Amino acid sequence: MAPVIDDQTTYSHYLVARQAVQDEALNRLTPTDDQKITLIVIGVYVAAVLILWNMPFIKIVLAPFKLLTVGLHEFSHAIVGCFTCAKIEAIEIDPDEGGVTRMRGGIPMCTLPAGYLGSSLIGAILVMCGFDVLASKVASIFLGVCLLFILWWARNWLTRGIGILFIGLIVLLWLVAKSTGLKYYVLFVGVMSCLYCLWDILDDLVFRKAYESDASKFAKQCGGCMSSRVWGVIWFIISLIFFVAGILIGLVAFKDDQETQQQRADSLGTLQ
Repeated sequence: MAPVIDDQTTYSHYLVARQAVQDEALNRLTPTDDQKITLIVIGVYVAAVLILWNMPFIKIVLAPFKLLTVGLHEFSHAIVGCFTCAKIEAIEIDPDEGGVTRMRGGIPMCTLPAGYLGSSLIGAILVMCGFDVLASKVASIFLGVCLLFILWWARNWLTRGIGILFIGLIVLLWLVAKSTGLKYYVLFVGVMSCLYCLWDILDDLVFRKAYESDASKFAKQCGGCMSSRVWGVIWFIISLIFFVAGILIGLVAFKDDQETQQQRADSLGTLQ
């Protein structure tokens, strides 16, 4: 005789299971005490960057980090160019916080949006890793590799100087106080990269069109089906999603307290 299935009981089990999943999701997204500190630090970083961004004289403090984010933007163009069989000839950063990647070949439909979307993705990854000491160490190695590629493709001394400066800072933070400062360095670079990308998209692609941008070139590649401003809005939304996702994934993935994080991070080894 076939078993009798009670639809009401089955539905009740479904409701219980769904509630358990919702409770678990809420629990994973609820910040621990250590994560609350990290969120506060992110908030302070965001406020500081927005306040200092255009303040006379004081904005000089952010200038090296702005140039670093320009470097990550150009690196993103270059690395996607490599994946699409382009030959990278040069990466150059200029003092006016602009940059250019010279390449031959590649697929423009991929390389053109890679600058903004790639640098915002890198920033989001760094923000995510900024919730954990060990993950920050791994992220600093990843960031160092990106800077080494920038150095390899650099064709002017400012670009070389930015690469050497921030590689040196990574090494220094590995050496000092069991690398505890590395977490906040990685977090700041991530926040800065995300914010710079968001602001640059709005400034260059949405609010004004004083010169040809990645978005205007991309719009031409797409046959003019949408304007550069529309592409700018789309890229802005994607970049914002990356930033928020970096924070949320960090909250879900790294629940250990600071002491446990440090113990796991020490297992990676130090340069001391």
